[in-house]
Amino acid sequence: MSRRELIRKIVWCSLLASAAAVLLLWVASVPPLLPSYANTVAGWKPSESWLYDRNGTLLDSLRVDFRARRLAWVKSDAIAPVVGQTIIAAEDKRFLTHGGIDWLAIGGAIRARFDGSASRGASTISMQVAGFLAPELSQPGTRSWLDKLKQMRAATALEGNWTKAQILEAYLNLAGFRGEAQGIAAASMSLFGKVPSALTREEAVMIAALLPSPSASANQIGKRACRIAADIPCETLRRTALSMTGRDRQSSFDPGLAPHLAIKLLTNPGMKIVTSLDVHVQILSTNALRQQLTGLGKERARDGAVVVLDNRSGEVLAYVGGVGGDSTAAAVDGADAPRQAGSTLKPFLFAQALEGGYITPATILDDSPIQLDTASGLYVPQNYDKGFKGPVSVRTALASSLNVPAVRALMLVGPEAFRDRLWDSGYRGITEDGQYYGFSLALGSAEVTLIEQAEAFRSLALGGRWSPARLKLDAPVEVLRPVASREAAWMVSDIMADPQARSTTFGLDSALKLPFWAAVKTGTSKAMRDNWCVGYTDRYTVAVWVGNLEGDSMQAVSGTSGAAPVWRDIMLALHKSNPGKAPEMPRGLEARAISFSGNIESPRREYFLKGTGQPVQAIAPELSRRPRITNPVSGAVFALDPDIPLSRQQLGLAIRGSVETHRLLLNKRDIGPANSYPQIAMVRGSHLLTLVDAAGKQIDQVRFTIR
Repeated sequence: MSRRELIRKIVWCSLLASAAAVLLLWVASVPPLLPSYANTVAGWKPSESWLYDRNGTLLDSLRVDFRARRLAWVKSDAIAPVVGQTIIAAEDKRFLTHGGIDWLAIGGAIRARFDGSASRGASTISMQVAGFLAPELSQPGTRSWLDKLKQMRAATALEGNWTKAQILEAYLNLAGFRGEAQGIAAASMSLFGKVPSALTREEAVMIAALLPSPSASANQIGKRACRIAADIPCETLRRTALSMTGRDRQSSFDPGLAPHLAIKLLTNPGMKIVTSLDVHVQILSTNALRQQLTGLGKERARDGAVVVLDNRSGEVLAYVGGVGGDSTAAAVDGADAPRQAGSTLKPFLFAQALEGGYITPATILDDSPIQLDTASGLYVPQNYDKGFKGPVSVRTALASSLNVPAVRALMLVGPEAFRDRLWDSGYRGITEDGQYYGFSLALGSAEVTLIEQAEAFRSLALGGRWSPARLKLDAPVEVLRPVASREAAWMVSDIMADPQARSTTFGLDSALKLPFWAAVKTGTSKAMRDNWCVGYTDRYTVAVWVGNLEGDSMQAVSGTSGAAPVWRDIMLALHKSNPGKAPEMPRGLEARAISFSGNIESPRREYFLKGTGQPVQAIAPELSRRPRITNPVSGAVFALDPDIPLSRQQLGLAIRGSVETHRLLLNKRDIGPANSYPQIAMVRGSHLLTLVDAAGKQIDQVRFTIR
């Protein structure tokens, strides 16, 4: 083989080898297939969900995905133009003219590597977007020259399928910024508390200065910003960098106006729920509750909640599950937490008794000590002040929240029937039968939620018609269904709006008194754990709860010093220009002037179901009452005291009614006249005490035990 042929052969082999190498390199550097712009936008999943008020104002947001903080995808026309212009100038000044690879920047980077000069880097915006879309192209610390080549080819492919505007938009949405904020929306809100469309030139410079190193110090960010913007004084940029990265910088992803409702409604990333809330009512309710809890102090009460309903639509205008502060259970939703109802159930009991014709607003009930035998032992109800008022009208008993008359009303209605009425009124946590709760149901021994309270009291405002409250603006409107008669609902409302009738317990000038018509009821649960105030006008129902979510008792908080001031402040604000109006009396009622024998109460105008009114109200004389044994009560258990001589321990018997000719039998042995109020020796065992008339007929009988 000649020399010339040998050279030709070597050249051909070299060319073939080079071609094979290029082909191999081409195959090895094939980039992953990138999604289209449309698929990228469609596949964007925010880490947040958003809660809006009825007018589209952001109330709150909830983070559901914790991998990064992402808000909604922001289109180019919703980003201030200065942002894109500034970032192009800082990151990729030939972005609008190159095809994905800036060869001049690559040449500059190669030269800088050899001569040691500074370089801006050669990675274009298109290459970075390709890396965002295919993370395997841009894994930090693991990229080889082959990976870089793949990224360059991916950028070229991207430029062939996407527009420049789409690429820049994707870059601004996919780039990582300070902390865990991803995308221009999260960066803009967390750093400056504004939407991307409102960013200024100075803020755009700070955004651009963050991109190379989002975790850089304020000093480093300030220096880079100075290099980017010659038109802004460096000192100004340094101050902005310090403010933007300071520890006291509060994230502004959301206003935080309804955190408990956000947790209740927002369950999936990207949800946007328009609630029925009104941001102004939500704010005034939150402020009123916060002010009251601050005034009470954490030693007295730490938690509270507020619900405000529009009576006409049933829409929830305010939902405050708590205000934080000194709360030790701030995450618990106080508006939806079951708590003991206290006296707030009494209006529904008296409405049922009025509706059934058992009582009228003028009926006299006896507020005196009573002991009732129940399956769990003796039930001895007492009033809030531990005192008794004697004979009182139903109007006074309900308005002044007297306990014994309420128990007497329940004895007429029956625990089972009352339990069913409460269920119909929306108290769905009352799941046991009436006998389970017994007579204590009259005083609110069952647990209810604040939202249930608001729904139930709204039914009274609507004449005894109930429907569930609506939290979402697009929720279906349910038909109102009757749960009480219009007449009974009106009478109860009239009683709860009567300041004179409630003066027995609350005085004439309390937090419950408003300069316009409003019906209201307070309640305090056992051991002072819960304090309620629920009331309504013709337009709104406002329900307030104050207490301690962990269940410990409040200190020195009464019915009118806990929840009532919050209720009053909200009602006054809601009716500032539109005072509440009294409802029109139903046609099934009549008004009559009445008086009370013995001056039990002052003469007044009272309302009755037609045909049931009486001009004079009198308590039954003692002589007309059926005689009965009042002490001991059936089922009572007495214990002997070992420190007292047995001869000095006796049990006093008490009989009520006319018993001049009656006698008492103890274990079938005559122990004397019933009107002699005898005392009997304390003898261990089970005993039967019987009251008989002159003919020996049994009138009453009780069984008790001495241990």
